[in-house]
Amino acid sequence: MVNYKDLGLVNTKEMFAKAIKGGYAIPAFNFNNMEQMQAIIKAAVETKSPVILQVSKGARQYANATLLRYMAQGAVEYAKELGCAHPEIVLHLDHGDTFETCKSCIDSGFSSVMIDGSHLPYEENVALTKKVVEYAHQFDVTVEGELGVLAGVEDEVSAEHHTYTDPEEVIDFATRTGCDSLAISIGTSHGAYKFTPEQCTVDPVTGHMVPPPLAFEVLDAVMEKLPGFPIVLHGSSSVPQEEVETINKYGGALKAAIGIPEEWLRQAAKSAVCKINIDSDSRLAMTAAIRKTFAEKPAEFDPRKYLGPARDNMEKLYKHKIINVLGSDNKLA
Repeated sequence: MVNYKDLGLVNTKEMFAKAIKGGYAIPAFNFNNMEQMQAIIKAAVETKSPVILQVSKGARQYANATLLRYMAQGAVEYAKELGCAHPEIVLHLDHGDTFETCKSCIDSGFSSVMIDGSHLPYEENVALTKKVVEYAHQFDVTVEGELGVLAGVEDEVSAEHHTYTDPEEVIDFATRTGCDSLAISIGTSHGAYKFTPEQCTVDPVTGHMVPPPLAFEVLDAVMEKLPGFPIVLHGSSSVPQEEVETINKYGGALKAAIGIPEEWLRQAAKSAVCKINIDSDSRLAMTAAIRKTFAEKPAEFDPRKYLGPARDNMEKLYKHKIINVLGSDNKLA
C-alpha cells in the first residue's frame, strides 16, 4: 500500500471547494508519457495553478502502474525544482470501470479515482460507486461518480449516443453513494469527433462548424438540487482548428473534427463545474508539432528533436486553457 501523501500529492476536496467559491475550474489533463507530464507541470507552475494529472485505464496499462507512481512523485519534485514551494497536484484515475481497478489505483498512490458506472442500471451504479467510496475514504482518497452517458470514443470508453443527466436523480445518488464529485452529461462528448456535420451549423464569419449548444438548463437544475456540490465535465476538448489544420497540412487526415467552444467551457467554469477534463486537445497539439518536424526535417531521427517541439506546443496549449478557459491561474494557496 502506497499512500499518496507520501508522494507529495493532494486529493481534490479543498481545491474543488475553492474553485466553486472562486468561479473557476481545475484543469484535469490526461497524460500517457513523460513529455505530456513535463508540459502539464511546467504550465501549472508557470501559471500558479493547481492541476489534476489524469490517467485512464488504458494509459495506466501503456505507461505501467509502477512507473506511473514514480512519475507522479517526480512531478511533485519537478514542480518544486521549477520554483513552486507548495504544488497542488492530484493523481486521478479517469473512467475506472471496476472496483478492482479503483482499488488497485488507490493502493498504488492515486489521490483521487473515478468510478464510472454510468453504463449500468441506476441501482447497480449506486451500489458500485458506494463500494468504491467506502474503500477510498478509508485512505482519504476522493471519488468521482458519473450520472448520464457521454457519446464519443476515448481509449476504452465508447458510446454512440449521449443521455443527459436526470437532475431528479442527483440528490439520491450523491447521498446514497457518498461520492465527492459528480460527472454529468450536458452534451459534451469524448474524442476529436464529437459531432457529425449534420448536428452542426456553420458560422457564416469563420466558416467553421458550430456544435449543438450544451444543455446548460440541465446543469442549472443539477446545481439547484445540489447547491455547492462539485460538478465535473468530461469530453471537454475544444479541438483547436489550427492544430487540426497543421496535422492535415503535413499529411494527416482529420475530417470534421469538432470540439466544444471555449466560451461555453468558460461559462461552465464560472458555475459549480470545478473540474474540466481535457485530453484530445493535447494529443492534437503533440501530433501537429511532430508532423511538422517530420515534414520540415525528414532526415531527423533523434526523438528529442521532435518530442521537444511537441512538448513545447502542449505546454502552450495547457497555459492557454488554464488562463483563458478555466481561470485557474494564480489560484495556488
